[in-house]
Amino acid sequence: MREAKINPISRRSFALGAGAAAAASVVPGRRARAAAPIELRQFHNQAPDSPLHKRLSEMWAAVERETGGKVKVRVFPENDHVPGSDPKAFEMLRSGALEFFTLMGGLISEAVPVADIQGIPFSFRDRMQVYAALDGDLGDLVRAECMAKGIYAVPGGCFENGFRQITSRNAPVRNAADLKGVKIRIPAGALFEDLFKTLGAEPIAINSIDIHDALKSGRVDAQENPLYLVESFKIYEYQRYVSLTSHMWSGFNLIANLEHWRSLPEDVRASVARNAPKFVKLQREDNTAANLAMEEGLKKRGMEVVEPDKASFRPPLADFYRRWKERVGGKAWAILENHVGRLG
Repeated sequence: MREAKINPISRRSFALGAGAAAAASVVPGRRARAAAPIELRQFHNQAPDSPLHKRLSEMWAAVERETGGKVKVRVFPENDHVPGSDPKAFEMLRSGALEFFTLMGGLISEAVPVADIQGIPFSFRDRMQVYAALDGDLGDLVRAECMAKGIYAVPGGCFENGFRQITSRNAPVRNAADLKGVKIRIPAGALFEDLFKTLGAEPIAINSIDIHDALKSGRVDAQENPLYLVESFKIYEYQRYVSLTSHMWSGFNLIANLEHWRSLPEDVRASVARNAPKFVKLQREDNTAANLAMEEGLKKRGMEVVEPDKASFRPPLADFYRRWKERVGGKAWAILENHVGRLG
């Protein structure tokens, strides 16, 4: 009996058949399902109606779209009200219990001392100086130090908080001497504490969510923040004066737990890298406009706006600058002075 001849299957026809089978496995309504998205969390300490919340939400929505829904990041304002606020959220990020967070350099410095370089008092003259340094070589140094401590700081990912001003209840701060003996609220951080102690004030660290109550109760007589937050936190209800000291610049660094970051697919990481600078730029514009508008807005709230003698603040800080040059390191200090001129 003659054997039946079997025609060989070409590589092309096999590939086409395999491709069709694979395609069928992902067609909606068929048995196989698309992979579930990677679900992550992003905390920040600002209000739900803040420029930071708006632009972070838009950024993560853009990443989700670009990656075809591969990742879904939920953004939680006011740190989802976790007890302990920023310090607790930072602890969560470092332990891996939280994936993404935005945090000021003064609080990151608990783990990465060089991060305090972002807020050295009376160093940056304007926002353009800040951006040139933090989006450039100074930011590169901080990011490298963060990486060594298990923290990934996204390049170009420093959102705006703004130059910090002093508000007070009993008398305006017209010069450095007016701070002597004043009980002033500060965020947690050695840089803030040392600055105001050096200037003769009595700094008291209070989380942002408790500022209003601290002013209402009289626990502190003054506080310092960008003007937008004076409005947002309703600080004007218990403060009469605004002194435009611009004593420090502060921003919100977009950071991630390094292990979580490295575990993300390459296209997700690339999408974050593309989108972070884009939405940082938009948020900086939003926040700057809000801070500028607040000078007139707070006058309408009944506050007196004062232009202090800024030159009076530098001379008492000579020893302070020497201490902080040693703390953040000569390399970081040299980079900063290259942008702003000699300090101390």
